[in-house]
Amino acid sequence: MMSSNQQKLKHQQVQYVEFLSRDLDKVKAFYTAAFGWTFTDYGPEYTAFEGDFVDGGFTFGAPLKGSILVVLYSEDLEGTRTNVLNAGGLISKEIFAFPGGRRFQFLDPDGYELAVWSL
Repeated sequence: MMSSNQQKLKHQQVQYVEFLSRDLDKVKAFYTAAFGWTFTDYGPEYTAFEGDFVDGGFTFGAPLKGSILVVLYSEDLEGTRTNVLNAGGLISKEIFAFPGGRRFQFLDPDGYELAVWSL
C-alpha cells in the first residue's frame, strides 16, 4: 500500500515548492487565513505545508521577486480573491480571462506574486 506522500509523486510534475520569508509567523497567518493551509514547524527558521497534490515550505531569508510564478487553482475565483484581500494580500492583476479560464494575481506579505486560476 502506498503512503499519501507516495501517491502525490507524479513523474515530472511539481511536488514541492519552497519560498523564502522574512517573517514566518506572518506568512503562516496569511496562508492559513487566505487558503486554510496548515503548517508544521521544523525549528525556528523553517515551516512546511502539505497539500493534496503539492507540498512546500518557507525558510527564513530575503525573498527575491519575479523569479517564479506559482499558480493555484480555485473552484470559486471571486471567493478566493476575497479571502486573499481579507488576509492582507494585495491584488496585482485583477481577474482576467485567458484561453482556458480566468485568473488574478496577488502579492503575499513577503512581496511574492502568485496567481489563482479557475475554469
